[in-house]
Amino acid sequence: MADTASIVAPRETGAPRPLRSGRSARRRPGAPRRTGVAYLFLAPFLVLFVVFVLAPAVFGLWISLTNWSPFKTTQDFVGLQNYFDLFTPGSATSGDFWQSMLATGIFTIGTVPLLLIIPLLVAVLLNQKIRAGSFFRGVFFAPYVLGVAVIGVIWKYLLDTQSGIVNHLLGMIGLPDNLPWTVDVPWAWFTLVGVTVWWTMGFNTVIILAGLKGISADLYEAAALDGAGAMRQFFSVTLPGLRPVMTFVVTITILASANMFGQSLLITKGGPGNTTRSAIQYIADQGLSQNNLAPAAAMSYVLFAFLAIISVINFRLQRERVEKGAS
Repeated sequence: MADTASIVAPRETGAPRPLRSGRSARRRPGAPRRTGVAYLFLAPFLVLFVVFVLAPAVFGLWISLTNWSPFKTTQDFVGLQNYFDLFTPGSATSGDFWQSMLATGIFTIGTVPLLLIIPLLVAVLLNQKIRAGSFFRGVFFAPYVLGVAVIGVIWKYLLDTQSGIVNHLLGMIGLPDNLPWTVDVPWAWFTLVGVTVWWTMGFNTVIILAGLKGISADLYEAAALDGAGAMRQFFSVTLPGLRPVMTFVVTITILASANMFGQSLLITKGGPGNTTRSAIQYIADQGLSQNNLAPAAAMSYVLFAFLAIISVINFRLQRERVEKGAS
C-alpha cells in the first residue's frame, strides 16, 4: 500500500505528468485551431486555384474528348479522335500543328541557352563589390517590368524594314540598311530571340544573383587557400552552389519559351507565312478565332505532355548530378 501511495502522491500534489509518446502526445489543444487558421489563410488561393486552374483543366480535358462547339446544344463524345487527328498525316490539324510545334522548338532552343548563360555572367559581375550595384540591377531588371504588348509595339517600329531606326543607324555606319528583321527568315528568328532575351534576362539574373548570395564566403576562401584562381572557383564553387537554383531557372525558362505568344503575334505576326507561328498562337487561333475548341483543347494537352516530360527529365538529370557530386 505504501508503494502505491508513493506512486499516486506526486499526481495528487500537482507534479507534472510525463509526456506520453505516440499519437496522444501530438494532440495538443491548440493544434486544431492553428490548422484551421492555416486553412483560412489558404482558402483564397485554393478558391482561385480551383476556379481558374483546376476546373478549366478538367473542362478542357472533357472538351478534347468531344466535338464541342459553342453553336451546338448537345456535344457528342468522340473519345481520342481529336488526338488521333493530330498524329495522322493529312488531317485538318496535323500539318499546321506540328509546324507550329517546330517553330516553338526552334524558338526554345534559341532562347534557353542565352537566357541561362548571359544572366549567369551578369549575376556574377553584379555580385562583385562594384559601385552603383543596385543601379545596374535595376537597369537589367527594368525591361522585364514592361508588358509584352509594350515590348512588341516598340520593337516592331524599331525594326521596321522601311522606316525603322535600327536599319537607319546601320546605314549611317556603312552597314546594310534594308535588313528584313520581321518579314524574312532567319532574321525574324534573330529578332524574336534577341527581343525575348533582352526583355526577360533580368528576371533570371535576379534569381541567380539571389542564389549567389546564398553561397558561403568560406568556400571561396578555402578554394583560394588551395591555390584556386577565379575560373577554378567559378567551376568548383559557384556552379555547384547554384545547382538547385539553376534547376529552377532552366525549368521556368523552358516553360516560358515554349509558351511564347505575344512576341510572335505582335512583331512578326507569325510570318513569313506561318514560319514563326508558335504552338500557343496556333492553338489560340483555332480555339478562339476558328471556334475549333475541341481540336484546340487536344493540342494544348499534347503541348502540356511534351513540357511535362521535358521538366521531369530536367529534374531527374539535375538530381543525378547532385547525387554524383555528393558521392
